[in-house]
Amino acid sequence: MARTPTISALDTLWQAPVILWTILAGEGLAAILAMAPGVDGNRLIYFGTTSLVVQWVSLSTLGVLYLFRRPLARLRPTRIAQMALVTLIAVTALVCAAGWLVLREPWPLARDGWLAMFLRLTGIALVVGLMGLAAFLHHWRVRQLLLRTKQAEIEVVRARVRPHFLFNTLNTGAALVHQRPAEAEQLLLNLADLFRAALGGPQEVPLTEELALARRYLEIEGLRFGERLQVAWQLPDELPQVTLPVLSLQPLVENAIRHGIERSPRGGEIGIVVRADRDWLEISVRNPLHGTGPSKPGHQVGQSGVRARLHAMTHGRGHLETRIEDGHYLAAIRLPL
Repeated sequence: MARTPTISALDTLWQAPVILWTILAGEGLAAILAMAPGVDGNRLIYFGTTSLVVQWVSLSTLGVLYLFRRPLARLRPTRIAQMALVTLIAVTALVCAAGWLVLREPWPLARDGWLAMFLRLTGIALVVGLMGLAAFLHHWRVRQLLLRTKQAEIEVVRARVRPHFLFNTLNTGAALVHQRPAEAEQLLLNLADLFRAALGGPQEVPLTEELALARRYLEIEGLRFGERLQVAWQLPDELPQVTLPVLSLQPLVENAIRHGIERSPRGGEIGIVVRADRDWLEISVRNPLHGTGPSKPGHQVGQSGVRARLHAMTHGRGHLETRIEDGHYLAAIRLPL
């Protein structure tokens, strides 16, 4: 079963904007040192050599942290910050030694001797490192607060979606039990599976299980609508091993029935298509727009809940798309593989 990757404090460092800002900050530090009072000789040469050393220190530190990212990911953010600071000082010492051997003559910092150069660069690295780690920890805490806030919003949406879904299903079941008692047993079994998923199941399930829950819901609605409800499935020969939020497909199917089947005396066909390539999985639900009944604008609780849970599970990469296409309403879930 595929698992959703967890985000650690270190993952922030591998993002392109962070690397770009690290390079720009290094150039800014080199420029400040080159323009500082007391610099002898050509300031442009001073800037060039200092920039080279600063970039080697910063990028090498990121590289070392990336190499040891897996064991470091098990630590708390504060301990990661401490290890990053130790790594920065160690890399500074190594780069300082290499600079002493290679750039001793043209490098103004090396003119005062090895010890003075080492202490000066270590002091600069320590001050800059502490400032950077303070900003990093602040960013991580803000990010955690945002995630907790988003999770709280999702729980509110889930609390609204569950009664909405269960009450509609119970009404359908109650009507069918009175009209066709012989079919009540299978309906109750399907209803029990849906209740279990909505109330007590895991928050994420494999694609095969999510499709099975959608089939059970369609079987219940099929008993109510009879021949008015036609379903066309298009599935690949082998389903991808991917997880998605539980009951994320059912609200889309329910919406398709409500707006594409229930409003039309003739009913219609709902199309459910699963497509996958190397990078993306798409699950689309299509329903016709030829209904003749009065339009009932929905409150978008189902789609809002699906969209929020997809965003949280995939850290912003997965999403829900909706559009009108060839006289049909299309809702498509897109997940990264």
